Amino acid sequence: MEHKLVVAVRDDLKLSGGKMAVQVAHAAVKCSIECRKESKRWFSRWMKEGQKKVVVRARDLRELRDLERKASRLKITVALIEDAGLTEIPPGTATCLGMGPAPDSIIDQVTGRLDLW
Repeated sequence: MEHKLVVAVRDDLKLSGGKMAVQVAHAAVKCSIECRKESKRWFSRWMKEGQKKVVVRARDLRELRDLERKASRLKITVALIEDAGLTEIPPGTATCLGMGPAPDSIIDQVTGRLDLW
């Protein structure tokens, strides 16, 4: 069984490449730490498999929140990232959602239809 961590980034914010990279990194780190506590088995397998990460597009905040609800229902670790507002966007703006790591077959039920970045 393969495992991955997926980060959905809001497409409507039009973040610079650097800003998006930092937000994705925040999501990946936060999800990893939380999953290690919540789902040790999935975390361990993901680590052994090479820590696969995928970044996808979410249209807007509404879609991001919908993904969060779906992932939570499937017991996938989630991490909603809200920006501090020091550079490009207002404080508290939700920029992306990390999900996983989790088995591909489960996380694809939430993110499988989304476009890659």
